[in-house]
This record gives sequence, structure tokens and C-alpha cells, in this order.
Amino acid sequence: MRRFGLLGRNISYSFSRTYFTQKFAAEGIEAVYENFDLQHISEFPEVLRKHPDLKGLNVTIPYKEEIFSFLDRLDPEASTIGAVNTIRFENNGSLSGFNTDYVGFTSAIKPFLKPHHQNALILGTGGASKAVHYALKKLKINPLFVSRNPSENSILYEHISSELLKEYTAIINTTPLGTFPKTEEIPAIPVEFLSKQHLVFDLVYNPPETRLMQLARQQGATVLNGQKMLELQAEKAWEIWNRS
Repeated sequence: MRRFGLLGRNISYSFSRTYFTQKFAAEGIEAVYENFDLQHISEFPEVLRKHPDLKGLNVTIPYKEEIFSFLDRLDPEASTIGAVNTIRFENNGSLSGFNTDYVGFTSAIKPFLKPHHQNALILGTGGASKAVHYALKKLKINPLFVSRNPSENSILYEHISSELLKEYTAIINTTPLGTFPKTEEIPAIPVEFLSKQHLVFDLVYNPPETRLMQLARQQGATVLNGQKMLELQAEKAWEIWNRS
């Protein structure tokens, strides 16, 4: 019986365990998938000690960057992105880090991109935002980070104006704001300036339509949630875990 799992904090709501458990049942795969809910990344070695049969892990908030120090090897793309969401357990006992978020995001957003989507705002600067930034650059879309804290690589939320939104017609929310049970939360963007020219991709998937998506849709924008991205990144992780 092979063992896989998800590494994160406060992850009882997680998509991954349900997805892989259903996948294993439907495809007759002899494997189990469980959550490893850690309050601090320093608990990770204990997970490895207790579960020597682990073959692969997904990594979610807030450990996509903190996990680096425990890995023996980084896939070049994960290294460039600066975040890991997939760990492969090699036959020699070493741990290899990969990023499949950018694969899932790219495939999920591509069918909805229009020629005028030349510039994109990335809300948030965590691990998921790094994969989105990498994917947008590969798609030849100019990304701009939006953060609560000032930095040379981002703008503040209060700097999002109607003029800026005329230029930046793709908006990707990589923050957890709006996730169940705090479904009324919303990133601090002026949704009244959104229009039918805008594409709003909210990486949150629970609820299926966030408050941000609702308000954007009312302004005529095209809206997407993170479900398809999660499914695609999960399948890419499964492929990585099963490489010979």
C-alpha cells in the first residue's frame, strides 16, 4: 500500500485528500492519501520518521517556500519559481521538489485569454503567486504583484485605480481571502471599475464562487475559480510521483 499526502497548516478543508481518495477508488489504485497538518515546518522530520512508506507529498500554505531546506534536489523550474508544491520520494531516500501549480494555472487560464489580456495583476505574494508569475511570463503576459506591504516588486492595493485597471485586464487572486468559512472576505480592489474586458481568476475553490467572483461577474467580467487548476496540478503531481 503506497502512501501519499498533503503538507500544510489548517488543511481540514483540503481539496487534495478528497480528490486523490476518489481517484484511487475509481481507478483501483492501492494507495492512501492523508493530511499532515503541521503548526510549524520543524515538525516535518517527525512525519518522515513516522511514515517511512511515503512516496509523495503535495505542499500547500504556508510551506511552499519553507520546505526548501528539507529537500535534496530542486527541479529547475521549481528553483526558478521559488516555490515547491510537490515532493517526490526517490528510491535512494532523497527528496526532490517540483512545482506543478504553474502547469495547472497555465492550462486552466489559457482557454479564457483574449488578445487584450496583455497585463495582469497578481493579488498576493505567497508561494502560489510565484507560480502564477512564472506562468504569466511564459504566456507573454506582463505581471504586476499587488501586496499589503510596500516593496520594489509590487504595488499597494490602494494604488489600484480605474486607470490602472483599464490597462491591467487580467486579475489573479492568489490570497486565501474569501475561503470558507470567511466567505465575505475580499481582496481590497475597487471592483466597481471592473468591466466585461476583465478576466478575474480566483485561486480559491471553496466556495465555488467567491465574493470577489460574484462582484466581478456583476460588472460583466469573466470569472474563474481554482478548481480546474487544482485538478490539473494534482494530475501532474501524480505523473511525477509515478515516473520510473
